Amino acid sequence: MIYELRVYDAAPGKLGKLSDRFKDHTMKLFEKHGMKSIGYWTGGSDGGGNQLTYMLAFEDADAMKKSWASFREDPDWLAVRRETESEGSLVEKFTSTVLLPTEYSPMR
Repeated sequence: MIYELRVYDAAPGKLGKLSDRFKDHTMKLFEKHGMKSIGYWTGGSDGGGNQLTYMLAFEDADAMKKSWASFREDPDWLAVRRETESEGSLVEKFTSTVLLPTEYSPMR
């Protein structure tokens, strides 16, 4: 199992819309494409900030590559993205880090 940690910096004032898109659409599409959601977080103890952080799990690097490729080409995703970004992008930038569990990790 490998994990991918992604951090999205939302466009100003759009964290709520980004979170709604994940809640209402993206998580279901992730599941459709073989991506296992581990967790979703916003920054700060008060929930403030403009970041959405989440973690996905995949069987291996090949599965991750295939899942992302099929997700990006999914007509349902393209329609949702077009609809939710009709007034501009919801994300300014993002980072992605692939994490490999150590032999002693409980998440192995």
